[in-house]
Amino acid sequence: DQGDRDQAVVSTQSTGDCLKEMHARIRRARTYLHTALKMANVPGNWDHILSQNGMFSYTGLTKAQCEVLIEKHHIYLLKSGRISMCGVTESNAKYVAESFKDAIETAKEN
Repeated sequence: DQGDRDQAVVSTQSTGDCLKEMHARIRRARTYLHTALKMANVPGNWDHILSQNGMFSYTGLTKAQCEVLIEKHHIYLLKSGRISMCGVTESNAKYVAESFKDAIETAKEN
């Protein structure tokens, strides 16, 4: 029936718009974090934050550095260094970057 087909088209367009919006927000989160990492002079090259795609990013941090982030700064990520970019916002990117810097400078490797 035509009504069902029209509804399906509307639903698809709405989903497409939502996906575009989500993609743009994650790209902005990557930019916020990358900029904050550079501004905080966090050791290392962070260009991979911008070149990766998707909701998650591999930070390159060690297990010990991730443990500092989790235990001291309450930034939750996998101990492999994989972090959800959905949790990074314009308002917390500076805190995340400064926490990365602290973790890199203070983590004790086993």
